Amino acid sequence: MAWRLQRFPSPKPSVALAVRVAAIVLALIVGGLVVAVSGLNPLALGGQVIKSTFGSSFGLEDLGLLATPLILTGLAVMIMRRIGLWNIGAEGQFYAGALAAAAIGLFVDGPAWLMLPAMFLAGVAGGMAWIAIPTLARAFIGVNELITTLLLNFVATLLVYYFATGPWRDKGAGTLGSTPRIRYEMPELWGMVHWGFAIAVALTVLVAAVLSFTRWGYEVRISGANPENAIYVGIPVRRRIIAVMLLSGAVAGIAGMLEVAGTVHRLQGGISNNFGYLGIIVAVLARTSCLGVLAAAALMAFILNAGIILQTQGLTTSAIVALTGLVLMFTAIGDEFAHYRLVRTDRTTA
Repeated sequence: MAWRLQRFPSPKPSVALAVRVAAIVLALIVGGLVVAVSGLNPLALGGQVIKSTFGSSFGLEDLGLLATPLILTGLAVMIMRRIGLWNIGAEGQFYAGALAAAAIGLFVDGPAWLMLPAMFLAGVAGGMAWIAIPTLARAFIGVNELITTLLLNFVATLLVYYFATGPWRDKGAGTLGSTPRIRYEMPELWGMVHWGFAIAVALTVLVAAVLSFTRWGYEVRISGANPENAIYVGIPVRRRIIAVMLLSGAVAGIAGMLEVAGTVHRLQGGISNNFGYLGIIVAVLARTSCLGVLAAAALMAFILNAGIILQTQGLTTSAIVALTGLVLMFTAIGDEFAHYRLVRTDRTTA
């Protein structure tokens, strides 16, 4: 009788969940040790973070405002992962959606009940337009979407900076690099966060249902798992790639629109706060589950909110970035270990 490690193609769901929790706890412990070495009390700081986040309506509001764009950018990345592609350009699509929504909000007059849906559609169109070139390049000539989506992030960022500090700049705000305040605002939900949070959650549930329980979603999953077999059985893989990539860009564009109409209320450089890049981490933490995006985004929002609080205690933003990296690193290591199990084998003698 002997024991050996054997790798399985997919881990048990219970094991994967336990490994995820252990990885996050281990990352927090290592982060706490680093804080202790720097001369601060990690337990006291942790208690303060929890109290400030969950012990007041202000803390819960900040958590919701941070979670909303993270849910949507994480969902945008997750959608493309279902067909075996990576959307590294959610940051650029976020900016494009924010730019298009701000254009409607600044230069089109109308009642709020009409203008908010118009801004929403503009955000969708902006995100889709920004991913259109990578989509066509991938679908028709096989250009790697990692490069095209990533490079367009910088173009979108600079474009927003140009409009916010140039032709659309608020002339009465001195040197402030932003547009005038947009009149149309997302109404509040429960008196704390705006309705964008509910939209993000509902959209995640809807996309999860479509991908899990419809023929279209099944064809998307098959196209991602085995494109050759999908083509052989008659699935239009190219059309599915186009549809999925455009949907991904639309979701990231919605995140930009909600940030403009629900949180910042103006277009300005740096409006994203790296939500597009953090969405990649959210998608990785969520594995292949769209609903897992909700939990991963909540965790990431908590870490970001903790960073804001900890900065008041003397910690730098670099420490928060390091903590985020630790969570991702330990999770990646844990995901790999989750594939292995101890199996018992019988030794046979000749």
